[in-house]
Amino acid sequence: WAEQPQHELVHPSSPLSAKKQQIELERPTTASTKKKVREPQSLSNIRSTDTSAIKLNSDDDDDDSSLFGLSPSKLGAPLLLLLASQFILFIGVGAVIPTLPLYGKEVGLSAAASGIVVSTPAIAMFLLANWAGKNADKARKPAMIAGMAIIAASDFGTAVAPNLIFLLIARLGLGIGRAVSESGERGMLCDLASLVPELRGRALAAQQAVIALGIAIGAPLGGYVVEQYGVRASFLCVTAAALSAMVIYTFLDETVGKDVEREINGSSEVELSNEEETANWAKLLSDDQWRGLSLCQCGASFGFAAKIATIPVLAASILPGGAVGAGALLSAAGLSGLIGAPIGGWLTDRAGPRVSASLAGLVSASSLILVPVAMSPYLDLGTYDLAGGFNGSAAAFTALIIMWSIGASAQGPALTALAQELAPAGAEATAMALPRATGDGTYIVAPFILGLAADASAGVVPGAECAVAGTITLIGVIGLVLLSGLDNIGRVQPEAEA
Repeated sequence: WAEQPQHELVHPSSPLSAKKQQIELERPTTASTKKKVREPQSLSNIRSTDTSAIKLNSDDDDDDSSLFGLSPSKLGAPLLLLLASQFILFIGVGAVIPTLPLYGKEVGLSAAASGIVVSTPAIAMFLLANWAGKNADKARKPAMIAGMAIIAASDFGTAVAPNLIFLLIARLGLGIGRAVSESGERGMLCDLASLVPELRGRALAAQQAVIALGIAIGAPLGGYVVEQYGVRASFLCVTAAALSAMVIYTFLDETVGKDVEREINGSSEVELSNEEETANWAKLLSDDQWRGLSLCQCGASFGFAAKIATIPVLAASILPGGAVGAGALLSAAGLSGLIGAPIGGWLTDRAGPRVSASLAGLVSASSLILVPVAMSPYLDLGTYDLAGGFNGSAAAFTALIIMWSIGASAQGPALTALAQELAPAGAEATAMALPRATGDGTYIVAPFILGLAADASAGVVPGAECAVAGTITLIGVIGLVLLSGLDNIGRVQPEAEA
């Protein structure tokens, strides 16, 4: 990948790369075409030492209004709209994060049973991932809108659920909505990022930063809503956010069927055959790189499961303010993602996604493994009050959770960039759904396993469940390194000759 010209848009390891160019060069144009059609150039001719040298043809040839040398109508506006919708959505999601484990406690569930409720959406996401990916490869926008509508309805159902059965049905509905919507979102982001592949990491980091900022704003809001109106009210925040995102999605243009090379060359007649551009998961998993990526995603899912199922409970027990304190910590963790995401994106573009994902994974794993040390009753970290009951143990716990968040937010763009890099052209959403599905499959059991660890270690080793999550995260990182192979690590791309 790193040795290819700067603007190669299809990963060279895919057999579709050569086939794609052959189809484009051999396909004849029709004689009835009224508009003059230019023959598409080889991608090897689309080179420059400066990214801004790439220009999309437009009627007025306005070179000033561009983003990374690309017309705002092709990249800037759609990307900004997509990021704006994600920002609003994750404000609502942030409001729920400190609420989910408290919801279980309110209805009298054990930590393990509460973990089952938390993991219920992952069941639907795991089962529907392949279908949702194939559906999103046909059209991104309808999947995004329909999925978001289901999310809004499901979160409303969670807020008004009268019993456990209704609650589980609502959470399954949430998983269905997320599977459909997120497949379209991942596919559209991949389409947009492919316009500037040498900046792919930073484009994905922008999404991670927006998500982190949304959660940072939403988490304390959720804590306040819980204190004022009860845990159920926070789910209404997600309902409103999902409806807002759905409305914004209606203003986005469909990106399926728009070939990037064709857009660069200004041709509207050359179409790319999708006949063999499919992603078979069994075939993908025969590749060590996909196996390593999937294993690493499984490990990362344990960390996020800890964030949802156990960290809020631990934070409420050790930090002053209860639910408000837990919400404040998750808000700080979200803000720390604004540091981690740009670092991960920059490192992905400079050193390659494997290096970035591995280093970030080591940081997040070690942070979770050390949580029991910070909470140990046998280790005196200071009994003094730093501020309103914020003692040494609370400070150490807070620092570790923030470090985990920095590592996790840096790892996110790297894993997504690696999936985009390996995905076959024309089947990006289906292929990228594979690591997500493995992560969702892990998420089905992860909260339950962490809940069992919490129940078994209660009063003996506080925070042991976080150490379990960190250890499994570390195993995923080791799997990525061993299966990907150090010879596959990306390098800084050399400047292409003009």
